[in-house]
Amino acid sequence: MRVHHHWQSLPPDARGTSVAMGNFDGVHLGHRSVIDLARGAAPLGVVTFEPHPRQVFQPATAPFRLMNAEARANRLAKLGVDELYELPFDATLSGLSPQEFARQILVDGLGVSHVVVGADFRFGQGRSGTADDLATLGRTLGFGVTIAPLLSLDGQEISSTAIRQALADGQPRAAAAMLGHLHRIEGEVIHGEKRGRELGYPTANMSVAGLHLPRLGVYAVRADVLTGPQAGAYMGAASLGVRPMFGVNQPNLETFLLDFKGDLYGQHLSIGFVDFLRPELKFDGLPALITQMEADCTKARGILSTP
Repeated sequence: MRVHHHWQSLPPDARGTSVAMGNFDGVHLGHRSVIDLARGAAPLGVVTFEPHPRQVFQPATAPFRLMNAEARANRLAKLGVDELYELPFDATLSGLSPQEFARQILVDGLGVSHVVVGADFRFGQGRSGTADDLATLGRTLGFGVTIAPLLSLDGQEISSTAIRQALADGQPRAAAAMLGHLHRIEGEVIHGEKRGRELGYPTANMSVAGLHLPRLGVYAVRADVLTGPQAGAYMGAASLGVRPMFGVNQPNLETFLLDFKGDLYGQHLSIGFVDFLRPELKFDGLPALITQMEADCTKARGILSTP
């Protein structure tokens, strides 16, 4: 999959695609239905925006993204997307009227053959354009438009908002049912304070800055090491929190990989949340903490070993 960060001066073979368009935060089952409808004779493309428009219009709001751009691109590549157009959402783009967006970006820039959007899609300055408006513009400008119906699961509309709530409630399996895959946090392993190593449980530390946080606590996880000589899939137990025992207030994700030995600094990991094990706790001393960590790993192994 090729990633393009603009709509101008694209190589000829990156134009003329059939595209799914939206923010695709989480790449959930509803998003996948939009992408599947865009598959056809032309190469498959996805048009999305970076940063997320909500980050531009509501910068003071709490972090809400389910995945960063890297994780989104990885997920879209797995779905067979050929061309990812990650358009810069800035003053220029946000100031275009629906008509200008359709002509300048979709026609003159990307040369799209077909566009698929969800029924709730909005575009153009002030989100003034609707999916129906896009269909009208497509008939005028020469590209096809398909409007995908919204999906529901057990009577609840599948949406990034509903997935965020399930994660905040400590229900990663409910989130996974709507996503169609495990909720994952991806990124580079960074240096921490190495307390886990001193306790006999060395952890891979990852930043969660800018992301919606699931319920703080300990999880059974499936960890994919994406880069480096030890790339592969591992079982693990991960702590998401502020480490109250050590007086740390900045949340991060610390993952202990079961049956793993090695150095992961600088490598990229994808941590998939399977089950919530317990809330974050403050212990009376290190022996109690170590005992609990051992119990967490035993419980995680039991969960992850079950087909």
